[in-house]
Amino acid sequence: MRRDQLEHAIRTACQIIGHNEVIVVGSQSILGSVSEDRLPAEATMSIEVDIMPIADGNEETARLADVIEGVAGEFSPFEELHGFSIDGVDLHTSILPQGWRNRLVKVQNANTAAASGEPQLTGWCLDKEDLCVAKLCALREKDRRFVAALIRAGLVDPGTIIARLSTVEPRHRGLAERAADWLGSWR
Repeated sequence: MRRDQLEHAIRTACQIIGHNEVIVVGSQSILGSVSEDRLPAEATMSIEVDIMPIADGNEETARLADVIEGVAGEFSPFEELHGFSIDGVDLHTSILPQGWRNRLVKVQNANTAAASGEPQLTGWCLDKEDLCVAKLCALREKDRRFVAALIRAGLVDPGTIIARLSTVEPRHRGLAERAADWLGSWR
């Protein structure tokens, strides 16, 4: 995936739900921090963008996520036309460290504006180390490859990732500890 496709996904998701802002939580949120020409291939392979609506409460977030997915999700006409899909997600999709909202990376430019140019639509992408926390807590091999590729490329700091893993909610501590063990043994 390319940055212009991420921007298109942000614009589309905002227009579908009638909001001016969304949060990008999946692997493509890396494009908010690092340009695709600096990213290893493993970091841009996904053809889906995980977008979380900003709403009051997770019930409304989940409802809006379903609306996004219904219009632009996998196997939709949107995916057929553009070659990527938008997955609507909610607050329970990713395991994130304390303070993640304070580190979101703003994506807002001419490509994210509504067709009229106004309003200016915004995508908030996970900080690259917060993204790695979420990926490692998912405990999937593809996510480990993603994080390993970013580390090998010198794009993320393993020490910061380990420190943030220790701040996930207590109910996810077991996953975070396994992720930290993997990261420690990988290094």
